Amino acid sequence: MLKIEHLYKSFGEKEVLKDLNLEVNEGSIFGLVGINGAGKSTLLRLISGVYQSDSGTIRFNEKDTYEDETIRNEISFVSDSQYYPIGCTVESLKLLYESIYDFDEENYQKYLELFELKPKMSVNNLSKGMKRRVSLLFALSTHPKLILLDEAYDGLEPLARLRFKKALTELIEDEQVSVIISSHNLKELEDICDSFGILEDGRIISYGDLLESKDLINKYQIAFKEEKTKDDFKDFDLLHYEQEGRVLKLVIRGKQEEITEQLKAMQPVLLDVLQVNFEELFIYELESRGEKI
Repeated sequence: MLKIEHLYKSFGEKEVLKDLNLEVNEGSIFGLVGINGAGKSTLLRLISGVYQSDSGTIRFNEKDTYEDETIRNEISFVSDSQYYPIGCTVESLKLLYESIYDFDEENYQKYLELFELKPKMSVNNLSKGMKRRVSLLFALSTHPKLILLDEAYDGLEPLARLRFKKALTELIEDEQVSVIISSHNLKELEDICDSFGILEDGRIISYGDLLESKDLINKYQIAFKEEKTKDDFKDFDLLHYEQEGRVLKLVIRGKQEEITEQLKAMQPVLLDVLQVNFEELFIYELESRGEKI
């Protein structure tokens, strides 16, 4: 398990993360979302041991990820910015990874074929998407227990994305690996993640099981004979309110059955219930906290 408690990180006078707390379970694929500049990349670099925190703790399987070198060897980090030594090939990178990590030759050969890479390829001459494949190749070939993916799908074409998702889910099933994925493409995260966290203003403002959270937030399209205002729904946990004539669009947090019964008691002439997707969940969570979308 990854456990983060009271984490702070600043760069000069800019406070990026403040009193951040988070837990990610073993075998979980955790989607980390937030607007640009929320601190997603900084958090992943702190977890991987690239940065040192100002205060707070980051422990993976009870070991400090910055202080304990042995636990860092069990963490694979694919950064959003990819840098490779001048003149390196896939083959020469393999020699580097073999000298540092518990390298798995069988997995390496499997993913080399899966991502359509060749050992003699000059990495710096590859396209952005092909370089991403190289990063993923080595991230999956080192017997990781925790994989950190910053904008994992950036540059990957649809077929490569599908192949990567398949490889990732198989690795989790076989070895109970934990994964944290940061991405702007919330549709991609919704398809693969079982849990999520929303990073805003340096803190995780909401996190939990993705399916359970989506079940607790629903969109209601409702109309009444008489005119209604937002104040008429003050007893609900209202995340979003929109009005077009007599038709209202409400996003309400709570158990669907209970909310529906409460709304029916107001005697509407129209009541439809729609489930929100992950992107809408993210937007409405931020909107409910006063963020302008």
